[in-house]
Amino acid sequence: MTTETFTIGGDLTFHRVGFGAMRITGPGFYGMPADPEHAKAVVRRAVELGVDFIDTADQYGPFTSEQLVADALDPRSADVVVATKGGLVRFGPGASLKNDATPQHLRDALDGSLRRLKTDRIDLYQLHRIDPDIPVGSTFEFLRGAQQEGKVRHLGLSEVTVDEIKEAQRFFDVTSVQNRYSVGDREAEPVLEYCTAQNIAFIPWFPIGGGDIGEHDALSRVAAAHDASTRQIALAWLLHHADNIVLIPGTSDIAHLEQNMAAKDIALTPEQMSALDTLSN
Repeated sequence: MTTETFTIGGDLTFHRVGFGAMRITGPGFYGMPADPEHAKAVVRRAVELGVDFIDTADQYGPFTSEQLVADALDPRSADVVVATKGGLVRFGPGASLKNDATPQHLRDALDGSLRRLKTDRIDLYQLHRIDPDIPVGSTFEFLRGAQQEGKVRHLGLSEVTVDEIKEAQRFFDVTSVQNRYSVGDREAEPVLEYCTAQNIAFIPWFPIGGGDIGEHDALSRVAAAHDASTRQIALAWLLHHADNIVLIPGTSDIAHLEQNMAAKDIALTPEQMSALDTLSN
């Protein structure tokens, strides 16, 4: 990792290893977990370890992830950036998600997130998905208006193409993009390259394939050289690959959290980076 922090919008700086709060919810990412106090302890431990960027969404639970994050950080530290997302609807445990990026839904979703996160302004509000059933301009107009009203500080997108980012930039400053991306899944490389050129934070979800990164020979060799796990090496590769990558590995386990955070201290050599570059499928 060449830089420890990244700044979005020219005025909001945080460390490049954050925490994703999807997995602190109940089974199937639905409802409350069996032990809410443990979930909050995981969030607090992340902050103790230096995390100052937490990513959540209204549909994680739904709503319970935001509630747990807010309770864990209460009283809220001004030093912790909390990002959330809207634009999807979840109907049950493990159920498929439905797009809804209509202005009315986003207005209700944003107001709900503000209440649950106990704040007057969201640090970073991200559109969870572009809704193919409505004109995208109406969604972007709503987001621009929410920013002008002061309800959100910065705006981002998720699962988008380069052309979709460019369209959004006609309405507002896009400060972050969340796409699926990992050492073994680089379909979003063109999006990452555009974000790098535009100084947009690129936040990969599934950064270690949901924990199933596999035991590739190159990963195993590099992991052995650093006395680390293959998952830690996969995270370290992301940090070295581009300076605008911000990680949000998620977990509901404190030991796993500590292992994820240790990845930032792994210094990969150019030779090791080249070997890992061959893993892209």
